[in-house]
Order: sequence, then C-alpha cells, then structure tokens
Amino acid sequence: MHVSFDSHRYPYSSKRNVVYGRRGMVGTSQPLAAEAGLAILKKGGNAIDAAIATAACLTVVEPTSNGIGSDCFALVWTKGKLHGLNGSGQAPQQLSIEAVTAAGHKELPKYGVVPVTVPGTPGAWAELSRTFGKLPLADVLAPAIEYAENGYPLSPTLAHYWQEGYRQFSSYRERKEFASWFETFAPNGRPPQAGEIWSSPDHAETLRLIGETEAKAFYQGEIAEKIASFFKEHQGFLRQEDLVAYKPEWVDPIHTDYRGYQVWEIPPNGQGLVALEALNILKGFEFKERENGDTYHKMIESMKLAFIDGMTYITDPRHMTVTQEELLSDQYAAERRALIGEEALHPQPGTPQSGGTVYMATADEEGNMVSFIQSNYMGFGSGIVVPGTGIAMQNRGHNFSLDPAHDNALAPGKKTYHTIIPGFLTKGDQPVGPFGVMGGFMQPQGHVQVVTNAIDFALNPQAALDAPRWMWSGEKTVYLEPHVPQHIVQELRRRGHDVQIGLDIGLFGRGQIIWRDPETGVLAGGTEPRTDGHLAVW
Repeated sequence: MHVSFDSHRYPYSSKRNVVYGRRGMVGTSQPLAAEAGLAILKKGGNAIDAAIATAACLTVVEPTSNGIGSDCFALVWTKGKLHGLNGSGQAPQQLSIEAVTAAGHKELPKYGVVPVTVPGTPGAWAELSRTFGKLPLADVLAPAIEYAENGYPLSPTLAHYWQEGYRQFSSYRERKEFASWFETFAPNGRPPQAGEIWSSPDHAETLRLIGETEAKAFYQGEIAEKIASFFKEHQGFLRQEDLVAYKPEWVDPIHTDYRGYQVWEIPPNGQGLVALEALNILKGFEFKERENGDTYHKMIESMKLAFIDGMTYITDPRHMTVTQEELLSDQYAAERRALIGEEALHPQPGTPQSGGTVYMATADEEGNMVSFIQSNYMGFGSGIVVPGTGIAMQNRGHNFSLDPAHDNALAPGKKTYHTIIPGFLTKGDQPVGPFGVMGGFMQPQGHVQVVTNAIDFALNPQAALDAPRWMWSGEKTVYLEPHVPQHIVQELRRRGHDVQIGLDIGLFGRGQIIWRDPETGVLAGGTEPRTDGHLAVW
C-alpha cells in the first residue's frame, strides 16, 4: 500500500452506532462473511439461506475459529415458532476410555487425531437448507467457494489469531499427521499477515461437493472415504461408519422467563443451560445500576453457581443424571441464590434432584431470524487438515472426561458437553431477536451479560456489546476488562474475589445482536468491537 500503517494499533477510542435496516441484516465477526450473507438475501434467499452462506464463508475467511470439520447449533424463528437444530457430532465407535488410556493418555489430548469427533456442520447446513431455505444449497455456498478459490485479504484480528495458531502448532511440525495443516495454513512457511491474500482451492472443491450433493459426499461419498482413510493411517478413531451414522437433530429449545422476556437456548449437550440457570438466580435480585460493585458481585456469584452445575451435569442428555427441568426450577434457583452473600464463594455443585467459535445473526423482511454458532472448539481445532480437502477438523472430544463416574464420561457414540450456544429473545408470542457471544466457556457468561445489559439496563444492541465484560475462570478468579471502573475492581477484591485484569480482549468473547420491532419490522443491530465485527444491512 502507498500509505504505511499498523492494522493492530488503535490509540484512540472509537464508537459504533446502532445499525438500522428493514429488508435484511447479517451480523458476524468478519465483514466478508456478513456481506456474503446479505448478497444471498438480495438474490432472493431468506434469513436461513443467509445464515448458511455466512457460516460457510466463515470456514474460509475465519479458519482460526471454525472450519468444514466443525460442529454447529442453530435457533431458527420462522412462521411464528422457534426451532432448534443440534449440529454436534458423536464420538467415534472406536473411541473409548479404554482405547484412550491404552494409548498412554491420562486425558483426551487437545490436538491430533484422537480428540476428533464426527463433524456436524456440513450435515446441519444441508438440513437447514432442506427444511427452511429458499435457494439450492449449491447457490448458497457460492460466495464461500469464490473466496476459497480466488482468495481474500486477511483482516487484522484474523491475522492475529492465525499467528497464534501457527505458534501453537509449531512444535508439531515434524509429525506427519500435521503436515497438511502447515501446507494449507502456512503455504509460504509462515502464517499470512493482515492484508495478505490467502486461498485454498481444496477447500473450494470440498464446498462445491457439499453443495452439489447436499452434504452426502461428506458423510458417505468420496470426502468420507478420504477422511476415514487418513484417520486409519494415523491411528485415529474416526471411521466411515461413524460419518454414515451422523444425522443433525431437531430439538425443542429451552428457556427461562427473565423480567417479562423469554431467553431461549439449545438444550444439552450445549451449555446454554448454564446461562439460563444463572439468569434464574439473578431474577431474584434488583439492580439499580450496571457499574456498581454489588451488581458485578451478584452476577459473578450467580454465574459461578450455575457453571459448576453445568460442568458437573451437562453432557449428552441420554447420559445426564439430573434433568434440565430440575436445574431450571424456581425452587432450585432460590436454593442457589441463598448461598450468595457479601463474600466471594468457592463454588460447589448443587443437588437439584432433591428439590468458548464464530457466531452470526441474520434477519429478513419476512420476519425470519436465525441465531447460529459454529466452532472448531479451540482455534484451528485439532490441527488436523485432511489432505486434498481443506477440511480442518475440530477437537471437540477433548471435553470428554476419562472418569467413568462422570456424567460427561467418554463413551462410543456419545455427544460431549458443548461450549457453543446460540441465544434468542422473545416477549410473549413475539420475537425480539437473535443474540450470541462466542468464545469457549465465556459464552454463557457473555449471554448473561448481554441479556442483563439489554433488559436490566436498557442498553441498545451496540452498547450492550460495548459494555465492559468480566469472565469467571474457576474458584474465586475473575478476569475483568481493563476499562472496568477502578472502584469496582477494588470492591470485588475487598469481597474476596481474585481479580485479574485481562489484557487479551479475546478472553471476553465476540458477539452480535439483532432486535426486530414487531410494529414496523425495523431491524436494529450491534456488532462486536473486540474483533473484525460487521453488520451488513439492507
């Protein structure tokens, strides 16, 4: 470029305004993907088509968070009803506690072939398209294919996490199963930089096959054969019969009532239940102002209690020892709320039976809205790219426990505790709109903060995302963003919290919000300032 600048340096604070539109809106963490979704709306697609297009594009333009080998979840509002789709995959039939321990592991490893479960994303795209879409899947995937084939310039946050991923996998460079990752994502022997063009023709061809076959090629055709052959060659556990057996699952969304609004989440194996339990506890308190030490304290304590329950009980619902109804009962919320005092708690799981990803939100002029989340789990995922396909595989199996007594214990064909969660807000029989905050175990914490920002403190969609965030990380440790007021930092320390200032803004998640006015149909959106967030609007 003729002008020299640093795309990572922003010495002055900046402000985004709420974005309004009427005919359509797409919000996500990468501008090219958001605009791809809007282009599909303009071609006659609906919000569901736009969500699929955006999701597919994100596998190309934000591979640091997701890929074709990801899992996903969706909440879809259409024709007056909210639908849930669980697009997470199961553990391979050969993956068991005995097999993992026999291979010398004390826990499921983070990287390599072992932690890979069946990817659910391609099947979920096809299922959404068949059920609610207006355009052929091949047309909807066209923008993603074009970017994969011809390339695009990296955005700043993307480049930062690409560099982090490269650094993370550098110690695996000599292992054969990681060779394709380096060939794909570091083709010149280094990660691409911000503004530098990257492409993946293999990725484009795989997307083309997924579109033409409505994902059949991925689960029972030539792509499935390549995946299974690679895993067998490198002593992995994923096989073709595991892929053939996969089907996305339509589920009934779960909700809680919070001050006259209904907050909706996907049921377990997702961790949305954690957000709902925390809100159930919080609705017994009244908050006068947001930037108040007591407000922060009660929210953090409520989240701790809900989270420790989630980490104890959430797994594949067929294996849970408590029900979601028990965890979300008002009686149980009151029991947990009674534990919150003036001092920070060291949280312990309760006994209810006795009483971090990419996110996108879409909306169209017909009133359809989608809350959609898709993830490799940890950055680039397992570090495994199936040669000749561009498919980066998730490492979701790392969440399984090897303790046979744990609810989330590894078992063949079982789905693990899942961090990714889309959110949706309604009031009575009217939709308010989709919202979400991605980022591992930050996600339910982000949901609670965004919902309370909007409902308790009447913040507009952009301000609800801009507001300083906190993140509980275990025991009494809580991370605060640097711009949390000092008087709050000091009060939390006096109350016994181990307060850390989080200098990496990536800790605190990345979100999007779209609210719809039921009278006018006008859409109001906010996008994440902590990343390359973008709202495409019509």
